[in-house]
Amino acid sequence: MNDVLAGDLIYVAAFCLGGLVFAVGPFIVVHLLAARKTRNSAHKTGQYIECGMEPIGDAWIRYSAVYYLYALVFIAFAVDVLYLIPVALVYNRQFAIRDFVELVMFVGILSLVIVYAWKKGVFEWKRR
Repeated sequence: MNDVLAGDLIYVAAFCLGGLVFAVGPFIVVHLLAARKTRNSAHKTGQYIECGMEPIGDAWIRYSAVYYLYALVFIAFAVDVLYLIPVALVYNRQFAIRDFVELVMFVGILSLVIVYAWKKGVFEWKRR
């Protein structure tokens, strides 16, 4: 019995170690491969000069936080579509009424989320 428990613990430890590697690994890779900051601003905007365009301002673009809200709403609804497609494929095979009610509840909650975001002004893009 102890051998089986030890084997299971090895699998759990390997799984935890793998999760840690997947969580911390990208940060280490980015740190190793990231470009270092230089004080030469011509080096930062050199790619635009090669194209024949004179750079205006800094090479780094700062997006408004509203852009990220749009992106999050898009991702949320893309994931919801991933849920709705399999449900639509198996719809009307068994328990059709229950499935339809669950689907209506899900889409209704999504509709409430859109109404809430609209009332909060998430969809208004204000320029500064």
